[in-house]
Amino acid sequence: MEFKMQIFTFLFLMLGPFKIIAPFAKITRNATPTLTKQIALRASLYSAGALLLAGLLGQRIISSYGIPIPILAISGGIILFLVALLNVIKQFDTHATHDDIVAEPTLSMAMNPLAFPSIVTPYGIAALIVFLSISPDMNAKMTVGAIVLAIMIVNLVVMLLTRYIYRPLALVFAILGVVLGVVQVALGLLIIYNQTRALLKL
Repeated sequence: MEFKMQIFTFLFLMLGPFKIIAPFAKITRNATPTLTKQIALRASLYSAGALLLAGLLGQRIISSYGIPIPILAISGGIILFLVALLNVIKQFDTHATHDDIVAEPTLSMAMNPLAFPSIVTPYGIAALIVFLSISPDMNAKMTVGAIVLAIMIVNLVVMLLTRYIYRPLALVFAILGVVLGVVQVALGLLIIYNQTRALLKL
């Protein structure tokens, strides 16, 4: 159970709703409720399909090259660490500019920039491949798949509610973004540390 919670925590931080609320709110600012729902649904479907494809292809490629699991895990940890660190640094960038120009919302935005790269991130894909690769049997792999599906459903629900919750909770989401960024930095370092120890024991 503890291992499942760890997987959920990692994937929720990397694929979950906190980092997509602001982009979705901006994209759908001038959208009708119907278009907003269509964008949210399509983005969720695109993301789920992309993660499924990435997971299947990633496992096959890794098995064909015979890459050791610790090496793969360290690679994922480095990606997670660097991306999370960059996001944390951006929080303190006083020279950052904010573009208030909002393009007319269209269904194509469900694919880009919402599904890619807001929901499906490189480090999220890396984490998914790592967890699928280290899963000992099909039941464990199905558990990882179920966790990803649950997160995609949470993302969909949050996007559908963004119109109502984003403005009153904007400050809370901003604070959570900083906190989660620090957590992601720490998790990235933890992965690197644990897998380096595992390599040294080989």
